[in-house]
Amino acid sequence: MRLDKYLKISRLVKRRTLAKEFTDQGRVTVNGKVAKSSSSVALGDVLILAFGGRILTIKITNVSEIVKKNDASEMYELISSENRSKES
Repeated sequence: MRLDKYLKISRLVKRRTLAKEFTDQGRVTVNGKVAKSSSSVALGDVLILAFGGRILTIKITNVSEIVKKNDASEMYELISSENRSKES
């Protein structure tokens, strides 16, 4: 499955166009490598997402394209969530 589509279906990003822009800015790594929106993701891949001051590390647990609204969080396992502190 394409990375931008996965981010949208898993509800980590609201819209697919935003997911595409987000990934094309180099804010997502897949298994330690900077990924483009068209990169393929698979079960077991580890993603690191840099949302402004927050960094999420997740592991993909489901890549199904059919997901009920309440089951989106079951598509990944949260490994860590960090807040970047601004140094003065």
